[in-house]
Amino acid sequence: MVTHLLLAAVTAVSSPGVQSALDRAVTDSGAPGIAAEVRDGRERWFGSAGVSDTETGRKRRPNERFRIGSATKAFTATVVLQLAGEGKLHLDDSVERWLPGLLQGNGYDGGQVTIRQLLNHTSGIFSYTSDTEFFAQGQGAAWLEHRYDTVTPEQLVKIALRNPPYFGPGEGFAYSNTNYILAAMIVEKATGHTFGQEVTRRVIRPLRLTGTYLPALEAKIRGPHPVHYSTLFSQDPDPTIYDATDMNQSGAWSAGGMVSTVGDLNRFMGALLGGRLLPAAQQKEMFTTVATQGWIPDTRYGLGVFAQKLPCGVWVWGAAGATYGSWTYAMGARDGRHMLTTEINGDWSGLSVFSDVLSAEFCPKGPR
Repeated sequence: MVTHLLLAAVTAVSSPGVQSALDRAVTDSGAPGIAAEVRDGRERWFGSAGVSDTETGRKRRPNERFRIGSATKAFTATVVLQLAGEGKLHLDDSVERWLPGLLQGNGYDGGQVTIRQLLNHTSGIFSYTSDTEFFAQGQGAAWLEHRYDTVTPEQLVKIALRNPPYFGPGEGFAYSNTNYILAAMIVEKATGHTFGQEVTRRVIRPLRLTGTYLPALEAKIRGPHPVHYSTLFSQDPDPTIYDATDMNQSGAWSAGGMVSTVGDLNRFMGALLGGRLLPAAQQKEMFTTVATQGWIPDTRYGLGVFAQKLPCGVWVWGAAGATYGSWTYAMGARDGRHMLTTEINGDWSGLSVFSDVLSAEFCPKGPR
C-alpha cells in the first residue's frame, strides 16, 4: 500500500534549541563534532559543536565538505526521474530491458524487476554491502588494507548475486545499495554518458552546488573538510578510533559515494521537495511511499527520499546517509521551504542524535 499524503504543519522555532541539541550530541554521545544549517524561507542559520579535528581543535565550519553516504540516493533518483520525464526511460521498464543478462541466476530474473522497484527498494535484490566476504573487508584492519581498492559497478552487482534475493520483486521492502548501482548503470545506458557527468549536468551545476561532487577514484576530499573518525564497525565497547577520511568510494558510487556540504544539501533538498527539479508527474512518483519494515522506525520510503515521523507527530522529508566517519541527515518540510541538514564527523553516535536535532527545529513549542 502506498500513500501520497504524509503532510503536517511544520513550525519554525528559533535556533537555540538546535544549538542545545548539537551540544548534547557531543557531550552525551561522544561525537567529535557536529554541524548543522537551518534554512527557513530566506533566513539561514549555522551552528556547530565539537571539532573538525581532535588533534588541532579546529572548529566546524559552514563550507566544510564531507562524505554524505546514502543521501547520494536522492541525487541518483532525481537523475532517473528526470530521464523518465523526458521519455528516455520508464519507471516500469525492466532491468533486463536496459542491462540484458546482468540480473540473472541464483533466483534472479531481471525481466521481472522494474526501475521503480530499484528506486523504492522493493526489488528484493540482495545488498552487496551485506555480502559476508565484502563486509569482512570493510571491518577493522581489513578496511585499512582495502581502503584504496577500486571496484566496478559490474563487480558490485556480481557480489550481490552471490546471494539469493530477499524476496520476489514487489513482495516487500529491503534497503539495498545494489538497487542504486543498477539504477546508475541504467542512466549510463540511456544517456551514453557517465553517471557522474549526468548528475553534474542535471543537478549540481544548475543548482550551483559548489561543494558537491561525485568522486571518481579520488581518495582525498577536495577543499576544506573535517576529519572523518570511524570505529570501522568494531563491536568492542571501547573501540579504537581511526582517521577514515581518505578512501576510494568506488564501492559506494551512486548508492553512497558523493561529497557535499550542509548548505548544498539544504539547497538541493529544498529544490527537490519544492518541485523545482522534476516535472509534476515524476514529483508525484518520487513522493509516493511504501512501508519500511525493518528499517529506520517511523519512516516511509519514496524514490530516493523518505518521510520520517518525529516523536511529536510531525513528518519531515528528505534523505540521510552513513559512511565511514560521517553520518548525515538532510530533512525538512514537504514544500522544501524549511530545511535542516546535520552532519557528524564520527560514526558511532546513533540515529537518536538526529531525531533530537530535528525535533528541536520542527516540533511545535508552547508559548514563549
